[in-house]
Amino acid sequence: MSSVAGDSVAGEPAEVLQLDGVAVRRSGRTILGPIDWTARTGERWIVFGPNGSGKTTLLQIASTYLWPSAGSVAVLGRRIGGVDARELRETIGYAGSALERAISDDVTALDVVMTARHAALAPWWHRYTDADRARARDLLDRMGVGAFEDRPFGLLSTGERRRVQIARALMPDPRLLLLDEPGAGLDLGARESLLDDLATLARDARLAAIVLVSHHIEEIPTGFGHALVLSEGRAVATGPIESVLASGPLSAAFGIELVVERSDGRFAARGGRTGRDRAGRMDA
Repeated sequence: MSSVAGDSVAGEPAEVLQLDGVAVRRSGRTILGPIDWTARTGERWIVFGPNGSGKTTLLQIASTYLWPSAGSVAVLGRRIGGVDARELRETIGYAGSALERAISDDVTALDVVMTARHAALAPWWHRYTDADRARARDLLDRMGVGAFEDRPFGLLSTGERRRVQIARALMPDPRLLLLDEPGAGLDLGARESLLDDLATLARDARLAAIVLVSHHIEEIPTGFGHALVLSEGRAVATGPIESVLASGPLSAAFGIELVVERSDGRFAARGGRTGRDRAGRMDA
């Protein structure tokens, strides 16, 4: 994919996100890694794989909300552990189900977005300016939910909450945008509308890199040129999207034969021949 963000700005490394030997262990079991992975300026990445493959864990590490058990993580050349995480988060936009669960139901949509200025979840502990409020309103409008700025977060529909979260992720004017399954739980119409918005974000030159997690291949928007496929916490394939989101790597990741097709930049997958077919017998 050609670089949509251009060259890195002066003093900014070409590697937006760099993971070296990253692993996460819980109760003596390795649930992720070891992973070596680099996202560079101008790249839009899909992280794909079955449930439980480590996708959300990977994004939580990249967002600095989870520390790895081993390995090192750097965002824009600043290594996690060597810099104040709150300062680092000012360069990262993050939206996902884990963060959504942490947002209080009674906080308004406007405050959900605005508080991202200080990586906070409520407006009680920081001072905000008229410019902060104006930016939050602009972002809500950009995501199509400006009419709900005064509505409590808990009264928004699933699709509306997803859009508010993406607006929140954009509030700090991030260089790195991390989105964890933004289409989860949406109906067909809401999903397609959101995918249009994500395709627009993919063209935004102000975002040095975007990483989007999904486990539904139909929910991958256009404009993404790289993919990392995980299975059981390990990388099955990584690289250009057309070679990674293909029948072979996905069949290996999901443990069944899959046929992957691409049309007009969108992907679809279906099951391949059954064992009876491969044996040359017709299904009953």
